[in-house]
Amino acid sequence: MSEPKDDLRGDCADCFGLCCVALPFAASADFAADKPAGKPCGNLRADFRCGIHTRLRDEGFPGCTVYDCFGAGQKVSQVTFGGRDWRRAPGTASRMFAVFPVVRQLHELLWYLTEALAMKPADTLHGEIRALLDETERLTLLPAGELAGLDVTAHRRAVGDLLLRASELVRAGVPGRKKNRRGADLMGARLKGADLRGANLRGACLIAADLTGADLRRADLLGADFRDARLAGADLTGALFLTQPQVNAARGDARTKPPGSLSRPAHWSA
Repeated sequence: MSEPKDDLRGDCADCFGLCCVALPFAASADFAADKPAGKPCGNLRADFRCGIHTRLRDEGFPGCTVYDCFGAGQKVSQVTFGGRDWRRAPGTASRMFAVFPVVRQLHELLWYLTEALAMKPADTLHGEIRALLDETERLTLLPAGELAGLDVTAHRRAVGDLLLRASELVRAGVPGRKKNRRGADLMGARLKGADLRGANLRGACLIAADLTGADLRRADLLGADFRDARLAGADLTGALFLTQPQVNAARGDARTKPPGSLSRPAHWSA
């Protein structure tokens, strides 16, 4: 049986290269060139595959290895637009590119809600979680015209509030006093070996932070920025609302313990 989150993982084989066209990027440490929104990346092949997929980091595109659409690419390509690609049906291009970022946000919310629905300590909230999950899925199935004009902000706020309530119920089971560093600026912070079990690190800036050997079990990591954070030997098992893009952006090693629902990035050191 497939996992509930299987449909919320990017499947490039069923996508029309939407992240390589719809989204902009600027020349930086993450991207080797500028590209405006709506223009195909120069590395996108005719079959919608990346021509340098196995060499992205070597070619100066590490930002691409971090990104994940949470399955929005195939949803927009195969469901919203019924398998009509923007090259053979150029009239769909602008609408398809406008819809993709909206569905990507909704699919990210589906990821979080699916995770929350599996949290046993939050079982008193499961009815509310299921209702919001169903509503979010309904929104992803709206026609392209309605999706393009959808204001996701209010829906994100409602989902975020419910996820925080679920998080509090789970973290209440962690013994001892839990740290609250929600939204904290911890860029480059020295947190080697830190006990962060059950901590609230929502939206925290952890860019280049040293979390070597840190204990992050059951910490709420929703929206935390892990770019270049050092996670060698860190324990992330049971961490709440951690996503593949966050893990991909960090620097781990063979001793790092990610949650079972996430893959170990290929660029992590052995």
